[in-house]
This record gives sequence, structure tokens and C-alpha cells, in this order.
Amino acid sequence: MSLSHDADISLVSPKHGGRGGGGTVSASDALRALQAQGVARGIHGGTVLGASAGKNGKGVVGASPDELSVGDGDVGEETGGAATTEGALSADAAGAKPAAPAGGAAPPAPGTTGGGSSEISASDDEDGSWIAWFCSLRGNEFFCEVEEDYIQDDFNLTGLNSLVPYYDYALDMVLDVEMPMEDSLTEEQQEIVESAAEMLYGLIHARYIVTNRGMHAMYEKYRSAAFGRCPRVFCQGQPVLPVGLSDLPRNYTVNVFCPRCHGLFFPKSTRQANIDGAYFGTTFPHLFLMTHPDIIPAKPSQNYIPRVYGFKIHQSSVYYRNHEDSQQSENIRMKRSKNRTSSTRLK
Repeated sequence: MSLSHDADISLVSPKHGGRGGGGTVSASDALRALQAQGVARGIHGGTVLGASAGKNGKGVVGASPDELSVGDGDVGEETGGAATTEGALSADAAGAKPAAPAGGAAPPAPGTTGGGSSEISASDDEDGSWIAWFCSLRGNEFFCEVEEDYIQDDFNLTGLNSLVPYYDYALDMVLDVEMPMEDSLTEEQQEIVESAAEMLYGLIHARYIVTNRGMHAMYEKYRSAAFGRCPRVFCQGQPVLPVGLSDLPRNYTVNVFCPRCHGLFFPKSTRQANIDGAYFGTTFPHLFLMTHPDIIPAKPSQNYIPRVYGFKIHQSSVYYRNHEDSQQSENIRMKRSKNRTSSTRLK
């Protein structure tokens, strides 16, 4: 008699059917018992229970070799897994494909995951450009992605080579140009090039955001309040725009400009507050609002009035001394300007 390779058969001694039973059974007795009882069911992994010769010539029937502790002819404990064929029994279904594991899932093929799909060789971040990586860094939310064709136009980079150290290396890093082996840099030089690449991109960014494409990219950020909101109460959460106090690098950090109250504030995030203001320039917010006049908000209709116990503070109070002096000087300056304008017209 031969057993099918696709049958999972487990047998314990009739005398000691429980765990740790010490009964033994010969191979011929096992086969006769199997034939009489008709115990046959599907297995996991395509293996068959077999009888192997134990000590003193007695057959031992049990689980797989990893699960079976072979004693002096003892019967191993059935653990619910598939048993393996060792010697005496042959498989009629030789060459047949192994049966699928319980649950109907096919066994994973070599080099694949459990679902059978190929492993992912590289992540999307590794395939991204330097520009996308730089703009995705925490604290660089103010930056938009400058198009590479804009950077590749030498006209748009005029004069930047005198401001940025290691200009050629920095430009190659921004554009993801691989560096030849003979031009390899030391670790210290590499750090300088990385810093120079950030500066170069920032200065290019300041020029790009005053173009039509750049303004469109910044417009999307402005609509989502990516630059923050005005901290003044009466501005009612008005979105702000980034602005620099100088067009030259390493002079001032970036500030935010409120289109409603025309106030200037520090960014809320300390990371963003450390960005060089030259990377946005002095022109952008004002040219942006002139280009999109429909988004210019109205001036706040309310002003804060200081009170003490519910009473307004008189303008002659020392409370307004410094404010009054500055206001008077401003009024005098405006009057002088008007007088000059009128005298020029009369001439």
C-alpha cells in the first residue's frame, strides 16, 4: 500500500493517546491501522506522516523532525503541523505541487513577500530631486520648488557666482549633477558646498518668486496660510507673506508682512525665523499684492483704545509722550513734503 503525498496522517499509540505517551508501534502496524481507520486529510506544506526505524528495530511515528523528540522507541507528540516522510513510505504523487497552507494562501515564492508581490527596491524619497528634498525639510515650508529649467538658464543666475562660494559645485548639487571621481572633495569642503548650495538656491528662489510661475506657486501657499497668520487681534487671522529687509544675504532674517495692517512680524516658528531674508527679497509681498489686487484685504475697522478702570487715557498723559512725539514728527514731515510738492507745481 502506498500513501498519497497530499495526505496528512497523524497517529498515536492506542494505549497512550495523550501527550507524552510512551507507547510504540511498528511500521506495519501503523499502516494497517491507517488502512482500517481511513484517517486521511489535507496537509500543510505537502508532507506525509511516515514510519522510520527507531531503536531496537521499532518504528516511531510522529511529527516533523524539528517537533519530534526521538527516545527509545517512544512515540512523538503530534503538534498539529505536517509530518515528514522518512524512508519506508513512498509518495504516489511524486512530482506533484505542494498543497497550499491552511487558509487557502499560496506559499510565498523566493524573493517575494508573503503576498507574492515583489519587494520594493527603492523608496520614493531616494528618487526625489535635491530641490524637492530641500523644500520638504522641516522649517523650509516658506520655500516653493523652483523649476529646473529656470535654474538652467544662465541669465537668471547673473551675478550669483560672486556671492556664493564653490559656485559650480553648488550649482551641480542643486541640479543633481554627479560629481566626477577626480573632483572629489574632502569632508570639510563637502560641508561648505552643501551650505553654498542652500545659499545659491535661496538667492535663486528670491528671483523666481517674482516671476509669473513663482507667484503662482506662492499664491497656493498663501491661500493655505502656509506662511502663517497675523498675530494682531483685529486682523482676524489674516494670512501673511514672507519678506526680507535686505536683498543681500547674511544681513537680516526673514519676516512676515501682513497685507491688512501692513505690520511686520517675526515668523511663529523658530526654524523659519532663522532663514535668511534675502531668500525672499524686499520686493515679493508688495509686487504679489499689486499683481493680485483682488486679494488685498481692507484695513482693520477697529483700533485698540487703552483704558484705565474703563476710562480712556487722555492724549496729554505721559502715557502718550513718546507716541505723541513720534506722531508729531511724522505730521511735520508730511506737511513739509506737501509744501515742497505745491511749490514745485507753482513754479
